[in-house]
Amino acid sequence: MMEKLRAAYQRMNQRERMMTLAIAAVLFLLINIFIWKWIFGTIGTSRRELASRKATRSEQTVYMKERELWAKRDQWLQKTQPTLKGAEEASTLLDQLKQIAGKYNILIENPAIGSGETTPNHQAIFASIETSSHWTELVHFLYDVQQPDGFVVFESVNLAIDGSDPTMMRGKFKIARWFAPPQRKQG
Repeated sequence: MMEKLRAAYQRMNQRERMMTLAIAAVLFLLINIFIWKWIFGTIGTSRRELASRKATRSEQTVYMKERELWAKRDQWLQKTQPTLKGAEEASTLLDQLKQIAGKYNILIENPAIGSGETTPNHQAIFASIETSSHWTELVHFLYDVQQPDGFVVFESVNLAIDGSDPTMMRGKFKIARWFAPPQRKQG
């Protein structure tokens, strides 16, 4: 086979030899580019995977170190998170919001209630309100509404300065109360 190639090469003139060498060089270059691109792509993928695994490992290390803390929090949650008694809980939440707002002279407009999502961790009811107040009163209202043992969550908040009175704040809130999931009630 090599003899045939050598004989064919010997029969070529100078121009054909140069063209054959140029084509061989281009093929060699293209094959090398393909191989190096594949190698560098594999190395990059391996580095990303290694970084992801290191991040996961560090998260797991933190979770293992804080296992007792999270177990205590889960136990506290199991004991203290209320169960949903019925649709009237949304009305109760709205009444509580009105009471707290009254305490700080916050005007509540467009109240609405409803039932929210149910997930493996909680089931929710919500109250949507719009408020008008001074900034300091609003801060106190937000603080009083969201206490850890109340299981109240601000699902959406939109705050803006009132266009007609720059000393007043306008707020739109969707406030939910999270109850124990249905599986926990049974168990």
